[in-house]
Amino acid sequence: MFGKYGAVRQIRVGTTKDTKGTAYVVYEDIYDAKAAQEHLGGFNVQNRYIVVLFYNSKKTFQKMSTKDQEEELRAMQEKYGVDGQQHSTKE
Repeated sequence: MFGKYGAVRQIRVGTTKDTKGTAYVVYEDIYDAKAAQEHLGGFNVQNRYIVVLFYNSKKTFQKMSTKDQEEELRAMQEKYGVDGQQHSTKE
């Protein structure tokens, strides 16, 4: 799915408590990464929404409080129009 937007150098899947459910996709070209971010952000895969962000080392190494994390999550949910609940696709 990510390879559709350009050559992928590597994909790393988060395995720690803090990164579970996260994957890091590294592109060969920044323009390919930008295209993936624009097209895949908010895309629904297996009843889960993808949030595509650029890596930000300053933000990554700062510990956020739970309150800050909840506020950031609410802002992303509003931006992408999701309610944070999983919905069955079966009727």
